Amino acid sequence: MTITLRAAEDRGRADFGWLDSRHTFSFGEYWDPRHMGFGPLRVINDDRVAPGGGFPTHPHRDMEIVSYVLDGGLQHRDSLGTGSVIRPGDVQRMTAGTGIRHSEFNASATDPVHFLQIWILPDAQGLAPSYEQTRFEPEEKRGRLRLVASNDGRDGSVTIHADVALYATLLDAGETVSHDLAPGRIAWVQVARGEAIVAGERLREGDGLAVDAGGTIALEGIADAEILLFDMAP
Repeated sequence: MTITLRAAEDRGRADFGWLDSRHTFSFGEYWDPRHMGFGPLRVINDDRVAPGGGFPTHPHRDMEIVSYVLDGGLQHRDSLGTGSVIRPGDVQRMTAGTGIRHSEFNASATDPVHFLQIWILPDAQGLAPSYEQTRFEPEEKRGRLRLVASNDGRDGSVTIHADVALYATLLDAGETVSHDLAPGRIAWVQVARGEAIVAGERLREGDGLAVDAGGTIALEGIADAEILLFDMAP
């Protein structure tokens, strides 16, 4: 098993006042040919949106977009007629496919919203645009890896049109979980908050870890950790 650390402080950054965003991979005006994605995982943006701020209506095509809210509420509206507020515990999947327009705004006039914006390359282009949102309670993720997105929607996960299984876990100090990565698969581990030891590496909030060969990935909480693990075809 080969692992590569992507440290939080080495990510790209965009600060527009209403938005403070950290880019794990190249995005917008941040471009780094060494960090263009990992397997089908193309974007992980760690976004903090100020009260009243947000992304006005804009288009997307041929991308699976997952929103994972950590704090606050994210107001979503799209050209399919979908409107919702995404809150901690919710996982939203939007298939852009042949084309979709949407907006995302902080649902509060007083409190910031903190969320991860994740883009995954689909297995096929020209899909019909669609939207899905599912809630996963904290106890479903506490001390275990809970499948929250998959290519077949199994175990109540949202369906993404790519060979990716996305797991989420909440780990207190000393709690451990492990994931067996099959031969020929790759993985990305993103520490959304807190601190943890992952595959022997001590990671803090915003750090990511690429795993490019099969094996057992061990995770241990150090301080109130919330972690996403992507199990993917290369």
